[in-house]
Parts: sequence; structure tokens; C-alpha cells
Amino acid sequence: MPLHAPRSFTVDWGSESVLVSNVEPELPATSRDADIAKVVAAGRANPLALLPETAWQAVARATTGPDGVAVQLRTTAEEPAGLLMVENVDGATLRSIVTRVHLSELLPGIQPRTGMEVMEIPDPQVQGITDEGRPCAIVRYRYQNLTHLRNHVWQTVHGTLSLNSYAPSVLARKVTRNLITHPVEIAFDDGTEPFHVLVVRDGITRLASAWAVLAGPDAGAAEAATLAVDSLFGKNATAVPAPGGVPLGHRLAAGRDKWRQALREEFAQENAVEEPGLRAAQIAQTYVLPAQIAVGAEGHPGHLLAAEDIFDDAIRSVLASVHVEFKQWDPAAQNVEVATRALKRVIQLGESLVPKDDLQVVHGLAVGRIPVEELPRMVPGDTPPPGTALWRSVYLVYWLTRPELLDHLKDQAKAIKGGKRMGLKGFAELLGPLIDLPWRSHKKYVTTQARNAWNNGGVLTSDVVEEWTPRPTEDFTALVAPALAGDTDARCTLAVAGGVALIADKLLTRNVGSALMAPKEKGGVPFRADVNQVVEDLSQRHNELGLWTLALAANRFRSDALPENAVTARQLIRQEKTGDVSDTAYVHFKVDLDSPDKIARDADGVPITLHQWDVVWASNPSRARKAHPPKALLVPSPARPATGRAAATASPGDSGAEVEADGPAGAEGVAVDEAGAGQPVTTAAATEAEGDHASGTDEPFRPASQRAAEQKQVLRHSVTAARDALDRLLLLEPEVGGHTPIVPLPVLDDLHKLLIGLQTDVENLRRKTTPEEDPALEDVEAQEAAVGV
Repeated sequence: MPLHAPRSFTVDWGSESVLVSNVEPELPATSRDADIAKVVAAGRANPLALLPETAWQAVARATTGPDGVAVQLRTTAEEPAGLLMVENVDGATLRSIVTRVHLSELLPGIQPRTGMEVMEIPDPQVQGITDEGRPCAIVRYRYQNLTHLRNHVWQTVHGTLSLNSYAPSVLARKVTRNLITHPVEIAFDDGTEPFHVLVVRDGITRLASAWAVLAGPDAGAAEAATLAVDSLFGKNATAVPAPGGVPLGHRLAAGRDKWRQALREEFAQENAVEEPGLRAAQIAQTYVLPAQIAVGAEGHPGHLLAAEDIFDDAIRSVLASVHVEFKQWDPAAQNVEVATRALKRVIQLGESLVPKDDLQVVHGLAVGRIPVEELPRMVPGDTPPPGTALWRSVYLVYWLTRPELLDHLKDQAKAIKGGKRMGLKGFAELLGPLIDLPWRSHKKYVTTQARNAWNNGGVLTSDVVEEWTPRPTEDFTALVAPALAGDTDARCTLAVAGGVALIADKLLTRNVGSALMAPKEKGGVPFRADVNQVVEDLSQRHNELGLWTLALAANRFRSDALPENAVTARQLIRQEKTGDVSDTAYVHFKVDLDSPDKIARDADGVPITLHQWDVVWASNPSRARKAHPPKALLVPSPARPATGRAAATASPGDSGAEVEADGPAGAEGVAVDEAGAGQPVTTAAATEAEGDHASGTDEPFRPASQRAAEQKQVLRHSVTAARDALDRLLLLEPEVGGHTPIVPLPVLDDLHKLLIGLQTDVENLRRKTTPEEDPALEDVEAQEAAVGV
């Protein structure tokens, strides 16, 4: 048995006991300059491992076994490529080192599964790197500035831990499966000098969980993310050159080395005792992680991707295979990955008749690197389109479905997915998560229904996938007349813009059997039809009702909110409570061709809310009348219409009976408003109490009643502050988006327990303060007093 064998012991992690196994007696030291030079020399001598020298330095600095890395890189007559791990993926061969690396030398990379989410901090731009026409096993991440980098890393760690954490498992057994990593050049738009690091492309949850273990059992996702950022970049990292011209990368590396040295000293003290505690386990189990570091990439003959894209495409292919066979991404994330990779391949293959520069613009818009506001500059012509999210969707659909491009995209998508056939519905499914990028967070309540509609064909009608050109305009109703006259450009523009608006606002969804039985107020439809068929029928030149429905929907569409047609009564009440209500109502209205403004109104002149029933009916009125002839339409006379805003805000989820009984709901809404109005009073009272407390005297002794009065005000102020914080969280929720919950479920569970306990204690105090009068008890007390008990 070795003199210093690994130790195992039990520690408390929160409310559970964890058996920590295989704690090493010492932590590995940081590589010395001589070790780094050894790895750099071996790497540069390997003809199949192509990296810049500073990238090799980053690899050597990160590893805890530089001698082993040098051995894997060293070439021999028997092994001309060394002992590198070899992976053959679609179109390329990857070569990697297998080693152990310091936790503090790893940055989380871009996560493909977040491509279908709206992120608060945008991803950096990704660029491939070549050396004399050969692909290097490295990419360039271009950030806006150092703050962008810090915020992006914080967001990734925080968002990952908010969704999932392996912290107890990592504490017990360390990270046991290799992380897939590779070098990255970190560059900046503001002129900050670049530097090289290793990033994790697969295993980000394991990486984030290691930071969570190091942060401790009481730390939340935010604290763990802050610890990671401060450890990687320093608490006050600056891009200003240091005296003596020390590069930024060297300063950051020195800071990480100093941080590791402090951890080593702390571990030595904690591990020296007979029974090590939790802190020793936290450091020992997270100090190093197993990693597979890609250092070489070689394109296969006949694979025509550009050299700068070979490595990134190969890494993405590895990730896709892992997350399809082992731990699947959700369908939307897979669709984003397939669509963007297919488009990138078409760009590099050069087989499409569309110029590469134009396709690069399409790719930039599709992945969000080109903002919506830049759209007018991206479109040539005398009449540029408005820089709006809806017009972005129109041009994306137009560009991605051109006959000269569509077949190539479908072929590449089939190759990536491994399928043999892809129809229009399959291609539309890929477009859904690309189209909804600008409004995902604001319309997240109906994202599932919208993507289901894209899976059912979306707006890809038979005309849209043929030759046409968008007609830019500020007013979509101006396109109705030319569309009725047979203008294909106007018809297709209305079909795409109006169809996208109806789908995004849950006024056109995938028709299922149950929808035929549901009333129109509940999302019912007069007949079943695919979504793209409904859009096609709405946009026919002879269908005036359908064209006006599309035009008005496109005109009223907003990317920063949901229409009240698509919001349930519960969500409306919630919006009123949180104040998240716009000044002007956002509602889609039914079309009346006989009205001057084409908006249908009831007997009181109140606009009638549009339902999916009306949309589907307008697509094919003759078919709808056959399915629901007047003699068979036994519908009772409509309930007395509401007046004013109540009619405009009626939810599609409310049936006639529910609207009839809306009195209590309205009263409840008033009660909510009154409760909301009461909040400032409570806050003011608490503030006043706080002022009284601040002006108090520092007497050595105060009666308990005085101290109780002070604590009473603290209690009231704290409860009010909690209410205010919750309201602010609800307001921030749409901005955070769907990539991470605004408050993780474990935190909500803990808060719920605390609130239940607080409610119980308050109720106990209330009962003691106002005891119930019991005449029988009073008689017993009187009798006891009389006999002197």
C-alpha cells in the first residue's frame, strides 16, 4: 500500500450526507515554463496537430500532466501521428489529447442547445482559423469587450446550473467522464489584445457543477457563476496593459495561478487533520477534471467545406452525435443546429446559384448575429424593408426557400440528420426556431403551439417556394389590392407576413381532431387542414376575406408582446398584478369586408376579437359552410356583448357562459387592483418606520416592548421588500427568456417552506393577540378564582 493512499470520508452537503471517495493527499502543481516548452515543442513537431504557438501554451498551461501530453504528441516511425486519439466524423478526422486539466483553465464554450433560446448576453461571433490553407484545431470567439466575455461566461454557468446540477455526484466521485474541449482565441471588437484559452464544448453541465461544488452547499447558481468569473478573470480584471508590457493573457494566467496556489495551501491545511471536512472535499474533487483536447483536424478528400469551417463543423458533428445517441437536445435545439449547419455547408460548397456574400447575410440574420435593425442595409434596392422582426421573418423565409437554394439546403439537412427524405413540412420544422428568434421571450407562453404549426407546414405554400420577390411596405393593407389583381409578389408577401403573425400569436395552430369538437372561443376550427394549406388558401387572389385577414394580422403584429387573443384570463390577471400591461391594447380583430376599416363590430360598435375559427373559415368559406350549413348550425344567440375595454380584452379561452359570469372575475380583478394599490401604502409605512428606527437612540438598555416595536417594523419592511422583489422578478421574467428559469425550482421550494413557516408564526402571533372569547372558559376561570385555585 502506498505511503499516502487516497482517503474516503463522509461530509454533510446541505441536508444530506455524502461519502467522498478517492481524495488524493496532494493537489497537482501548475506546469512550469520548462514543462510548457516541452509540450509546445512536441506539438509543433507533430505534422497532424496544427495549432498556433500561443494555443499550445494554453494547452500546456491547462494540463496537469505535461510529460504525458508530450508523449502523446511525439511521433515515431511506428506512429507517425503520435498516440493521439482519432475520431472520424462527417467529412473530417479529429485528433485529440486525453489528459487532466485544471478547472480554472477551462471556459464554457457556446452551447448548441441554447441556439433556440433568446439569451440576454449574445453569443460571440465564431470564426475559423487556418494556417497556409490547412484547418487549425481552433476557432476565434470575437466578443465586444472584456465585459461581454465576463457576462457571457457568467450567463452560461448560471443558466446551466439553473437547469441542472450534478454537484452531489461530483462531490462524491469527481467528474469521471472526459470533457470535450479545444483551444480558442478570444478576440475583442474594441481593440483589447487577444489571448488563448481552452473552452468546453461538451460537458458544460459537469464543468458548471464543479464550480457549484467549490462554491458550497448554500451557494446558488448566481454565487457559483460569480465565483467562476472572478476566479477565471479576477474580480477587477482590466484590459489596460500592465507596466512592462505584460500581455493580457499572461496577466490573466498569472492571476489564475495565484488563485490555484491559494487553494493548494488551503487544501493542505484542511487535509492535514485526522478527519478532513467539507472544504477539503470541495477542493480535492474539483481541482482537476478529465478532458479530451482536440489539437488536429483534417478534411476528407471530396469534402468541399472551406478550410476555416472544417474544424468547427467536425466538433459540432461530434456534439450532435453525442446528444442524439446519449442525451438528446430537444427538437427545437436539434432543428437550429441542423438548419444553421446546413446553411453553412451550402455557403462553403458553392453549388448554389446564390452568391456567397448574400448567403453570409442570410446566415447572420438566421443566427442573430446581424440585428433586426440592420435589415434595411442588407437588402438591395430602392425601397428597403422596415427594420422590424416581422420583415426579418419575411426575408428569411424568402431567402431560404428560393428554388436555387431550397434543394441544396434540404440535401445538406438530410445528410446531417441521416434521413433519406425531407418534404416541405420537414423543412418548415427547421425554420420555426430560426423565425421566432426576436420574439421568443415575449411570446414564450405560445412557443410550443407556434412551433407545432411550423412542424405542420408553417407558411411554406406552393407559391412561396416558387419565384417571387417581397414587396416592402409600411402598411400591409396596401398590398391587398395588387394581390386581388393577381400580383404574386404581393400575395406571397401577405402570405408570409400574415401567416407568421397568425402563427406567432396562436391564431393559427396545428389542427388536431379535438379542435373540431371545441367551440371557437376555445380554439376550435370549422374543418381540419394543414397550416400551410390554410395560409395558401388565405392568400389566393380570389379570396378577399383571406387577404384582408392576413394584411390586418401583419399590420397589428408586435414582437414585444402577446395579443390578448392568445392570453388566458389567468395571464391577464397576472399581467395586471405585475404591471406588465401596455398602454394600448394589442388585439387582432375579425374582418368585415363591408366595414370602411375592414374591422367587424358588434351591435354596440365594439370590435369583435379574432379567433382561430375565423381564420380557418376565411381560408375557405365554401368548405366551412358545407361543414357547418346554416340549417345545422344550432348556435344560441350570442351573449350580451361587453362594452369598452372588456370586449377588446376578452380571452379566447372564455366561452359564452364564462363571459356571462364574468362579474365575479371582474370584481376579483378590482380586488387585485386594490391590493396592488395598497402596496405603496405599505411601503411608505415601512419606510417611515425605518426612518423612526434610524433616528433612535443608542441606550445601553431598552425595555423589551421597545425592542419588539423595532423588530415589528423590520418584519413589515422585510415582507414588503420581498413582495417588491417578487414583482420585479415577474417583470424581468420575459427579458430573461426561456433559456433558464427566473428562479430555479429548488430555490422556489426553499422559499415556499420559509413562507409557510412565516405564515404559521404570524398566525400564531395573531391568535395570541386576539384570543377568541369563550364564555364557558370565563366561567371556569371565575370559579377557580373564587376557590383560590
